[in-house]
Amino acid sequence: MKATEKKIAPELLHESDQSRQQLKLVIVGHVDHGKSTLVGRLLHDTHSLPDGKMEAIQASCKKRGMPFEWSFLMDALQTERDQGITIDTTQIWLRTAQRDVVIIDAPGHKEFLKNMITGASQADAALVLIDAKEGIREQSKRHGYLLHLLGVRQIAVLVNKMDMVDYAENTFRAIEKEYREYLKTVGVEPTCFIPISAREGDCIAEHSAKMKWYKGESVTRMLDLFKVAEPEDHQPLRFPIQDVYKFDERRILAGRIESGTLKVGDTLLFSPTNTKVKVASIEAWPMPGKPITQVSAGQSVGITLTDQIFVERGHIASHVESAPVITNVFRARIFWLGHKPLEVEKRYKIKLATSEIMAEVRSIEHVIDSDTLAQVKATSVTRGNVAEVTFRARGLVSVDDFNTNPKLGRFVILQDYDVAGGGIISLEGIFDQRASASPEVKSKNIFDVDFGVTPQQRAVMNGHLGGILWFTGLSGSGKSTIAKLLQKRLFDKGYHVYGLDGDNIRKGLNRDLGFSPEDRSENIRRVGEVAALFAQAGTIVISSFISPYREDRRKVRAMAPDYFHNVYIKASIEACEKRDTKGLYKQAREGKIPEFTGVSAPYEEPENPDLVIDTEHESIEDCVEKLLKYVEHHLVDPVKNITMDGVSDYVGTGI
Repeated sequence: MKATEKKIAPELLHESDQSRQQLKLVIVGHVDHGKSTLVGRLLHDTHSLPDGKMEAIQASCKKRGMPFEWSFLMDALQTERDQGITIDTTQIWLRTAQRDVVIIDAPGHKEFLKNMITGASQADAALVLIDAKEGIREQSKRHGYLLHLLGVRQIAVLVNKMDMVDYAENTFRAIEKEYREYLKTVGVEPTCFIPISAREGDCIAEHSAKMKWYKGESVTRMLDLFKVAEPEDHQPLRFPIQDVYKFDERRILAGRIESGTLKVGDTLLFSPTNTKVKVASIEAWPMPGKPITQVSAGQSVGITLTDQIFVERGHIASHVESAPVITNVFRARIFWLGHKPLEVEKRYKIKLATSEIMAEVRSIEHVIDSDTLAQVKATSVTRGNVAEVTFRARGLVSVDDFNTNPKLGRFVILQDYDVAGGGIISLEGIFDQRASASPEVKSKNIFDVDFGVTPQQRAVMNGHLGGILWFTGLSGSGKSTIAKLLQKRLFDKGYHVYGLDGDNIRKGLNRDLGFSPEDRSENIRRVGEVAALFAQAGTIVISSFISPYREDRRKVRAMAPDYFHNVYIKASIEACEKRDTKGLYKQAREGKIPEFTGVSAPYEEPENPDLVIDTEHESIEDCVEKLLKYVEHHLVDPVKNITMDGVSDYVGTGI
């Protein structure tokens, strides 16, 4: 049976009173430690069962010739009753004296740990069950660490089945001492320990006469004492776009507001595109047509914008002053449950809010064995272990640090179309690429200057259009060699041409930049701005840079879309390493050059380049001839059709 989330039958659900606080609670524990029994008892002792439900279950048990179990009040699947285990994650409601409680009962056995990730990911607090007779098991330790990993900070440990050990205080204290010491090693401070018997009702709703030595709170009282998370509408706005619909000539952006509030007239910033636009209207369900001016966290809505901008599923709307970070590199603590190990340099699909992205495991800082808690260096993470991992996504993603805003701070990892792990994001030391994506102009009182020379006039005078031939490829692929030869051939034909190369540009304009991801991005941004100026002046610019990231190349295209031509100088890493005239690959393999593209840093091949030059299988002469023909077709021939009223623009599409 596929392990999926189910909800209890409608008759067990209670409408939440909006005036009462709501606590989201996850219950975890080793298999057979009594979770379902506890929930059934809680439903009964808080009077949260519909009239006649208890009697109906008892009658059903009698008819089937089996003894009544408290767990039958919540175990809805027939197979679960037959097997005596809880397979799925179940959500039910109960009411305490002060609040509504949404209880998420998560499976305890190892095979269904991934459902616990789903259950615990939204919880305000947790109950961890430990069998007083069996004591602390391997899964008890895993659950404690996993709750910490998922950010659950309020944890009450319930030592169950005290009736099986004659309600002995020394047994309870021994378990409390051992488990408290373990939790301390993983940075968890439990809220309390409570001795209970779920089957007999001891310390569930009231104190037990059989355990007069216990002076703490009962379980239901503890549910009223847990702190409820800050209202999500008080947090920064996070509105992940789920879909875009066309309706009555309007484009409606639909989704669920995960946190914050949104009003008509608000200026929204969409990430990762970094575009700003105002909200024209709010379309909310289930009352279409009724004017709504404000919505808040938890509501599923549609909005229209004052301007038509490009927005798609996965984009995040926020307010400008409290936007998420946009980056293609982030660190995370993950809990791995895949049948195959998670490995460095492998790519995995990550689900974050409404987006699904491919991300490569850039490095595994260390693996934490959940049994011994030892930190070990590794290139893979096996099933059941925790690790500190750095991911590099294909393209930019919008994220928050988990401790700042959990909604965009946690994610799920898929392997072979199945949930294989989960994690929480840490942005410590991470470069926010929003600054380089569209930096604000700091200077004030500046204006566009028209020098009176049009692109048409420059093209007619030069005999060709201005353009940027953006060479991208691995070190050793032949970019510089081809650029030099092409520049000479174009110059000999009388064309205005200039070459920008990675080595010489770093001796002057970019001498202050290194090779970290943020410095690489800034390097390409500056080169792109220079290339755009040259192209606008009518020059054919040959820009020869590795420029390993698609997002950086996209930004350069956006600077001068009418001039940009993405040329992929293609050669395999093996071919480039054989050439290695500068000895760079050898030094990189020896660890002497950090962040070297193709060895210790990734190269993202263009997905749709304007031109591919295969230097591995074609001669240099053939490659140059191919480029000459491309230039003549796209930058020279169009000049024949130019009039002073307009110019035939060529706009490339490949990144």
